[in-house]
Amino acid sequence: MANIKSAMKRTQVIRIRAKRNAAYRSMMKTAIRRFEGALKAGDKEKAKDELVKAIKTIDKIETKGVIHKNTASRKKSRLTKALNKAS
Repeated sequence: MANIKSAMKRTQVIRIRAKRNAAYRSMMKTAIRRFEGALKAGDKEKAKDELVKAIKTIDKIETKGVIHKNTASRKKSRLTKALNKAS
């Protein structure tokens, strides 16, 4: 446990940010899961809508610094490729 006041504040900030980042990651995973579910069901139009939402979510999380830009690009590429393969 930290004894210095600034170190204690930093641990508190880190805890808060970790919770926020976990929430963002969960939001991203949910968006991806919805897209994959629509794709599995064979509903192309819904899959396209869910892909747009998933990409928007991934971009949002990338700009906040939760995931690296290359990770975001890789995820978007794989999702798009999955949709194109199904079409």
